[in-house]
Amino acid sequence: METKTNPAGTASPASSFVFEAGEANFETDVLQASLKTPVLVDFWATWCGPCKTLGPILEKLADDYAGAFRLAKIDCDKEQQLAGMFGVRSIPTVALIKDGQIADAFTGALPESQVKEFLKRHGIEPAARIAAPAQDTGDGAPAPPETPQAAIARLQQSLAADPDNAGLKLDLALARARGGDIQDAQQTLDALPVDLAEDDRAKALAALLAMHGSLPGIPAVAELQARVQHDPRDFAAHDGLGVRQLLDGDATGAMQHWLDILAADRGWNEGLARKRLLDAFRIVNDEALVAATRRRMSSLLF
Repeated sequence: METKTNPAGTASPASSFVFEAGEANFETDVLQASLKTPVLVDFWATWCGPCKTLGPILEKLADDYAGAFRLAKIDCDKEQQLAGMFGVRSIPTVALIKDGQIADAFTGALPESQVKEFLKRHGIEPAARIAAPAQDTGDGAPAPPETPQAAIARLQQSLAADPDNAGLKLDLALARARGGDIQDAQQTLDALPVDLAEDDRAKALAALLAMHGSLPGIPAVAELQARVQHDPRDFAAHDGLGVRQLLDGDATGAMQHWLDILAADRGWNEGLARKRLLDAFRIVNDEALVAATRRRMSSLLF
């Protein structure tokens, strides 16, 4: 990867996947951008020896991964307020931002192999290994999301030809759960091999099971609607409606309830509305809806 040498003698990134970040562009280029692509934030300084070791490794990986993540470089001497906001006490400190939130972090100059393992734990692989996005319809409009029934039929056919494929079994269990059938879903999760345990599909299935598991404590829809009409700030009723509507297939209505809670009191019940939305983003099989709701959530949180 090409680099430029600045007057301090440190390497400045020339890659399109590496950029300098500060207060002026942090919300747009880091928080908002992380709703689409994970952002690795490198807190460094020109006088820091370990930073000079880690920095080139991170920049090389950003280039190697070709857009699977972006690398934001933050000079702690110039951006002390940002460093303080992240609680940076030693450098280098590296934070991973996904979905507008801090997903994980590490400190110190890790070797390249450990940085790769850190990325892998969060589902970040080189771009060449990322599945291609769904094709559009040919008229410029994105293809509609596949229905659970269509996905089930397709996956059953694939699994019949490859019955020992754990990934296909996970796909099928998730498609069935999205259609309301959670039978054997937990067994599928428990039987997953180690390399699939942290897969986004496994997390989506676990989130669906958690939603179903909360149902016994949630009143019927009619009662919840009456409570909200009587008291628009009955956040527990909003949350219950969100869960029931999501499981009934009304993702738009469900997520609106959680957005309403965030708009009124984002800290309610230890931030439950934000947690519900993050789970919903995994569960809902509609990329356009998820992207739009993520932007609205980010605007409320930041």
